[in-house]
Amino acid sequence: MKGRAGGERGKTMRQLVSCDDELAGAEGFDRAEVIPLHEEAEEPRPARGRRAGWLLVACGLALLPWLYVLATGLPATATAAHWPVAWVGLDALEALGLIATGLLAARGDRRHALAAAATATLLAVDAWFDTTTAAPGGDFATAVAMALGAELPLAALCGRLALRTLSRPA
Repeated sequence: MKGRAGGERGKTMRQLVSCDDELAGAEGFDRAEVIPLHEEAEEPRPARGRRAGWLLVACGLALLPWLYVLATGLPATATAAHWPVAWVGLDALEALGLIATGLLAARGDRRHALAAAATATLLAVDAWFDTTTAAPGGDFATAVAMALGAELPLAALCGRLALRTLSRPA
């Protein structure tokens, strides 16, 4: 239909409808659904997405002064009442993310990109907090070994899966 004038396109659509009416009168045929051969271009979406984008940028910029407050005001050490729960919870989320990403990818489901992106983020956060909260010596060496040997390579793999899938057309 490309390159045809609007009147010609309307004529073709009328022919399809006429053909549909003839089929509907024939015995044993139900009325066929008319499927347009040429879809009109969608109207541009409202600027809601753009507004949300600028709101997120503003919130990110508003956090910048807060970083200074945290850097200068937090104590050098702290005690957490539920320290094991925090770490077990983070690692449980990583395990769920890896399992979900793997199952979705194995099924060929494009939604694995979402699970992969979230899992990559969790793994990178885990590596960061493992290394920055580890005590000097053996604990720190173990944290670095885990970050370099497992968490960051898995985060890179998940990130690559997400980016590769999202860069392909559906």
